[in-house]
Amino acid sequence: MNWEPFLTCALTGAGDSAGKHPDLPITPEQIANSAIEAAHAGAAIVHVHVREPATGKGSRKPEYFAEVVERIRDSKVDVVLNLTTGMGGDMVVGPKGAEDSPGPGSDFVGALERLVHVEQLDPDICSMDCGTMNFSDDDVIYVMTPTYLRAQAKRIQELGVKPEMEVFDLGHIELAKNLQKEGLIDAPPLFQLCMGLTYGAPATPEAIIAMRDHLPEGAQWSGFAPGRMEMPMVAQVALLGGNLRVGLEDNLYLSKGQLASNAQLVTRAKEVVEAMGGRLASPQEARDRLGLKGKK
Repeated sequence: MNWEPFLTCALTGAGDSAGKHPDLPITPEQIANSAIEAAHAGAAIVHVHVREPATGKGSRKPEYFAEVVERIRDSKVDVVLNLTTGMGGDMVVGPKGAEDSPGPGSDFVGALERLVHVEQLDPDICSMDCGTMNFSDDDVIYVMTPTYLRAQAKRIQELGVKPEMEVFDLGHIELAKNLQKEGLIDAPPLFQLCMGLTYGAPATPEAIIAMRDHLPEGAQWSGFAPGRMEMPMVAQVALLGGNLRVGLEDNLYLSKGQLASNAQLVTRAKEVVEAMGGRLASPQEARDRLGLKGKK
């Protein structure tokens, strides 16, 4: 049991959820305000995606990230900033292969172009997706080859940012462990076990135990699952010794039919931990465990 887990709030994500929740944070101001509210509710870390204000679709424009980060920092709230680098890896594969791939709807750029906002804004943490994967039943794949991943890891290390290695199956963990062996990941390594995503590891006790048991010695790790499995996974991950993640990126509901805010999801997770006899760690405790310097 992790009696004092730190909690990450994933604020908005990039999925097709804007039309499903009237109060989903979309504009930079809304995302920043939601981050501040989540921090006051008990989140030690906020995981930041941005969206196009006019459409609600996921974006990777540096100016949106800059506004979110500036607003959070100006608020003086104590919270650790974790910026996504997941945008820019989506490739639509056409039926004729190389002849019509990448197809319409792709957002596919090189590994370092996905880090432009990280270089500009110097966050505490940035995510790093550790492998290529099918995320749906259609022809969209997320592309992160070992060469791309090494290039990202090297640049993130040079910037002095902690990579949060998002892993969706056991093979991703093995690739991340190779990066550590090659000296591209500084200790302690930070893993996010992403359970229950389409064609990734399922959100079951057996799967998350297997994922945890394959982590390298000394790793700090968190875990989450989407939808109705979000809160059951909070309890399960804490029992297995991990840290926690909740937020509207993963789940829109507080209970059946009741839409949530990020602060409400953080509060609910806090209640689960406290009911088990634990407490949420503070941002400074999270920094200490992760070896962060507390950037301003």
